[in-house]
Amino acid sequence: MKRFEEVKISLFGLIKALLYVLLIAVTYQEALKQMILHDWAREDYSHCYLIPIVVLYLIWEKRAALAAMPSTPSWKGLIPFIFGLFLYFLGELGGEFFTLYISLWFVIVGLIWLHLGWRKIKEIAFALFMILTMFPFPGFINNKILLNLKLISSQLGVKILQLCGMSAYREGNIIDLGFTQLQVVDACSGLRYVFPIMVLSLLLAYWFKAVLWKKAVLVLSSLPLAIVVNSLRIAATGILYSFWGSTVAEGFFHGFSGWLIFIFTLPVLLGEMWILKTRFKVGEEGETGNGKVETGNEKRETGNEKRGTGNGKRGTGNGKVGTKNLKRGTLLSPMFIVTLVILVLTFGVSRMVNFREKVPVKKSFGEFPLTIGEWTGTRQFLDQKVLDVLDLSEYIMVSYRNPQGREIDFYVAYNESQSKGKATHSPETCLPGSGWIFVQAGLTGIPTGDGKTIKINRAFMEKSGNRELVYFWFPQRGRILTSLYQVKFYNFWDAVIQHRTDGALVRVITPLYDNENMQDAELRLKGFTKEIVPVLGGFLPE
Repeated sequence: MKRFEEVKISLFGLIKALLYVLLIAVTYQEALKQMILHDWAREDYSHCYLIPIVVLYLIWEKRAALAAMPSTPSWKGLIPFIFGLFLYFLGELGGEFFTLYISLWFVIVGLIWLHLGWRKIKEIAFALFMILTMFPFPGFINNKILLNLKLISSQLGVKILQLCGMSAYREGNIIDLGFTQLQVVDACSGLRYVFPIMVLSLLLAYWFKAVLWKKAVLVLSSLPLAIVVNSLRIAATGILYSFWGSTVAEGFFHGFSGWLIFIFTLPVLLGEMWILKTRFKVGEEGETGNGKVETGNEKRETGNEKRGTGNGKRGTGNGKVGTKNLKRGTLLSPMFIVTLVILVLTFGVSRMVNFREKVPVKKSFGEFPLTIGEWTGTRQFLDQKVLDVLDLSEYIMVSYRNPQGREIDFYVAYNESQSKGKATHSPETCLPGSGWIFVQAGLTGIPTGDGKTIKINRAFMEKSGNRELVYFWFPQRGRILTSLYQVKFYNFWDAVIQHRTDGALVRVITPLYDNENMQDAELRLKGFTKEIVPVLGGFLPE
């Protein structure tokens, strides 16, 4: 009979879990679809498909300890649970998937804490932490990492080639070998190797029986190790290119060499573990001493358990009396009802309340003037593939030329509402992603003609010997913003207060011509921007 009652309680627990999974799946359906079908499908994050299996194994490994440990439900679990739902609305209204991913993690941790207690949270803490490693970074952060890794890989690759006696020098992410040029594109940046190698080092550190500082050294060393090995791969490509040509850089070796990185780094990490274990014994004795103390505590606890046996027997009758209440209350416990209602309300509010009214431009960009002061423009058009990705409501792209033959490329992208996957893209993401290197970047002030000055982004960039100066900013419902962080926050704020998330990106670029100094290009771009801002005011809603 006792076994039957235990099965009944576990069945109630299973029903709870299934209801939670169903509600979380429908509430986070867009985020889960984006993560699994799109983010993980990219080569940089393809290893994430394995992480749920790893997490389940890590929990299964703790099954005996979890079974022996009583569940201690606690209302304190509402803290991460409610915070996770706050992040959910922040991500939904701000149009950021990464915030939704972190929200999902807090909700899961909160539910486990609510129903199983803090002790079981601590027991599976590493498994819960590993969940975070399957969340891809936001695009603008991801591309900044890519840019830095490309530059580091290029620099180290050139040094290695020079040590091998080859004539090589670097400009940006271009390696010039004299007889050819190698471009360190995203595929060679090392990002797709850095993340899985760091995950591998985390797992090795978890199973590494050593003090905390040794585990930290193992994990931290994985980043420079992955970068160095990737630089060796780039250098090897350059050396073999001189013998077999482009088939090496673009063919079998380019793909297979990625596997060689793992074949090389795993023994290195294992060797590092052996060195840390055998050569550096600082702290090992302290651990042993603590272990002895803990043994004594365990013995004392055993005695307490024996002394408490009588109390357990005396309480048997009460246990029988409460059996019906336990079976009735397990499924309909206050914690379960409260969290279920909150999740249902969250799903309902997010789906039934319109937080984004579509706000069209004041006038169609088709009416945008092609003559601005002394500047005469020619309208340009984006490729359909690009338009499909950007999913813009309106855009204008014009190449303006002055009487001296100097050019400025003018571009405005507008969204009537900015939702997840349909938010403003930043040149900080797109331009470096197409090979441009930001040499100088910061803010500058532009007078608007009405006695005011607006702060906008300014960047000097290079690519394959070409130099350009770019200004860009984000007009968002009467504000001039300069970062995507601000855009995300005000999208959330205005969605709640005004039910609006419309906004635009404005970008103006001028090249630096031969023998032209930066000051001349700066004066040209500032003058044009001063003239174009009042014109834009007649098209963009405030």
